[in-house]
Amino acid sequence: MIDLRSDTVTKPTTAMREFMAKAEVGDDVYGDDPTVNALESRVAKMFGKEAGLFAPTGSLANQLAIRTLVAPGEELITETNSHIVRAELGAGAVFSGITTRTWPAINGILRADDALEIAKPDSGPYLVSTTAIAVENTHNFGGGSVQDINEIAKLRAESAKLGIALHLDGARIWNAHVASGVGLSEYGKHFDTISVCLSKGLGAPVGSIMLSTSDRIAKARVWRKRYGAGMRQIGILAAAADFALDNNIERLAQDHARAKAIAKICHEAAPKTVDPTEVETNIVALDLTSLNISASELNLQLKSEGILASALGPNFLRLVTHLDFNDNDLDQVTAVLPKLLKRALVAK
Repeated sequence: MIDLRSDTVTKPTTAMREFMAKAEVGDDVYGDDPTVNALESRVAKMFGKEAGLFAPTGSLANQLAIRTLVAPGEELITETNSHIVRAELGAGAVFSGITTRTWPAINGILRADDALEIAKPDSGPYLVSTTAIAVENTHNFGGGSVQDINEIAKLRAESAKLGIALHLDGARIWNAHVASGVGLSEYGKHFDTISVCLSKGLGAPVGSIMLSTSDRIAKARVWRKRYGAGMRQIGILAAAADFALDNNIERLAQDHARAKAIAKICHEAAPKTVDPTEVETNIVALDLTSLNISASELNLQLKSEGILASALGPNFLRLVTHLDFNDNDLDQVTAVLPKLLKRALVAK
């Protein structure tokens, strides 16, 4: 099967597995794993931060970050379809007593004024106070859209005046970096906390890193253990991340090019399903409202042709390219998908 459900489906290469097997390890709960210690320091330096903390998932890295910024009963604001509020199952409320409000944005694209308009810091004893804003880059449900660094800088400057912290959900920040050319440290300097994922486009089997000040990371380490995610000899996993950082960042451009090719062929077959000029990274989001087919129906048809995608709404089908998706796979997808779209368009 050609698997385009997500870039999380990648499998470690033989070279990565061999690199993992050679990793020097120790008990990370005691701080004794040299490989993960080095990885945390390495990624922190890449983004201009003091320290990092390895977490098994991006959701946990996000949750550890926001609980260091937002006290129970205070408010985090973010975009309506952001991962933190749509795909982490209310974790901020369940684990940390954090309340959230959201602003809507086309394709999840940040406009600083949208966030600032609903921010309500220092609201007194009777209303909820906003203490942090979360930005997702790239924006998953926005179709892999890349946030404008100028809007991020504006949000940083204005939120600082209000005493509001910023968190970056950078699960696919590597894709944003490659697509935009903006440096990782340039992104990093605008945020108090950052989460970055290693098991999506970079192809490691598991792992994310939370980044911030040494003090916040020390507090987050306690909460990681409290949540049951204190890990032991995780240098094996950290080694996979090191290999991914060494080998798999620049090649993300290939994923972006293949996603753009899928978008173009879909647009030619059914123009209203996707605008290829808006496909900047490795996610193709198809809007099927103009067709006589639901996302789940199209998903089943693709599966019968040997292609897996994700139906994430009645009319929303997502395809995500990754390092296990090659040019032969691309040829198959661009042969099958337009045929199915044209059939649905005629039926409409």
